[in-house]
Amino acid sequence: MAGAHHPVPPRNDDPGWAVRRSTEQEYPEFAAVFSEAIGLPVEKLLHEERDFPSAEYDRALVALDGERIIGTTMAYSLTLTVPGGPRRAAGITAVGVWPTYRRRGVLSALMRRQLADIRERGEKLAVLWSSEGTIYGRFGYGPAVRQFEASVQLAHAALRPGAPRDPALTVDLTEPGSVRGELEELHRRAASARNGHILRKPGWWGWLLHDEERDRRGAGPLRAAVVRGPDGAEGYALYRVLHKWEDRLPTGEVRVRETVAATARARVALYDHLFSRDLASSAHLDNLAEDDILTVLLADPRRLARRDFDSLWVRLVDLPGALAERSYATTLDTVLEVTDRFAPWNAGRWRLRAGGGEARAEAAADAAPDLTLDASHLGAVYLGGGSLTAFVDAGLAVEHAPGAAARLDTALHVPRAPLCTTDF
Repeated sequence: MAGAHHPVPPRNDDPGWAVRRSTEQEYPEFAAVFSEAIGLPVEKLLHEERDFPSAEYDRALVALDGERIIGTTMAYSLTLTVPGGPRRAAGITAVGVWPTYRRRGVLSALMRRQLADIRERGEKLAVLWSSEGTIYGRFGYGPAVRQFEASVQLAHAALRPGAPRDPALTVDLTEPGSVRGELEELHRRAASARNGHILRKPGWWGWLLHDEERDRRGAGPLRAAVVRGPDGAEGYALYRVLHKWEDRLPTGEVRVRETVAATARARVALYDHLFSRDLASSAHLDNLAEDDILTVLLADPRRLARRDFDSLWVRLVDLPGALAERSYATTLDTVLEVTDRFAPWNAGRWRLRAGGGEARAEAAADAAPDLTLDASHLGAVYLGGGSLTAFVDAGLAVEHAPGAAARLDTALHVPRAPLCTTDF
């Protein structure tokens, strides 16, 4: 699929490109366009798609120039944990535009059609992991989950003396497939206690635990460390060990994909295990919540080198519906004036009222607004992280009633930072 040289006219957000549903039969061409857009070998995408059994080809869209595919996007049917319980969500993936068609409105056409399709399916939320921070805000998505990856030198990884340790707990190191049922149940329990998790379907577990040499980046096979107590499994860690030596000294790395624990004592047992592997000098941990207890467990927290990043972005596709099915920490009665360029059915004034375990958002065209903001701002705070007050302070949202943003922030608050450990 060699790309012709096309002149690039000024940016045009008018969705004049033809967009239609794709088919499984044309997935190789779909994958070729997407792989070129993101700079990955198409063979890798085709191989991964064979391993991934949950592809929903009926939710794939393509943009066309004549008969040629020039843009792609796809959605998965997901279940997302939000304040108030698990909710349906569309998981956006495989977004790409052929390089010589960039800035010509192709992505805008795809996004408009996709949002309309999601709304028609009755899904109130769309979510994605963004490859770039500048793209999806203009389509109404907001960065709703911030988390971090960290590294620590094991010589400085001692936990506080008062960390809860229970001699009744045991740690079993094994091949993940042999304990898959326990892993699935523990992840479900963790998801119910923290917003932002994707409830993993069986096919997703098969893909996540798939372990081939090409996945290891020089490290050993994937292992599961399962913490068990008298009443069963309480936590697990998925990790690999990279064995290496420098100047005749061991400098191995413990590479941790995820840690899940139902109790504090189980998480302490996991960290004790991970930080005591022989012939390793450092541990590298992915996908930790902003408030992961490791940040307060280390005897010397300065030794934890962390890199924060945004993971899950949230988009309110049906704004009144999404606001109504979320729970709130306090009673609330406020009028929001919302701008939404790519889902115009959301634009306008909405009166949001919450109390007594219920919430509803109703059109309020004649009411004076307390707060003017964009749909992307609501997406950024929907899971209980972030701050509308920050958008006001930055001049990106406008507060008409003093304290309106702070009151809404308080109502949206949840005690634990959201976390998403399932990339898609």
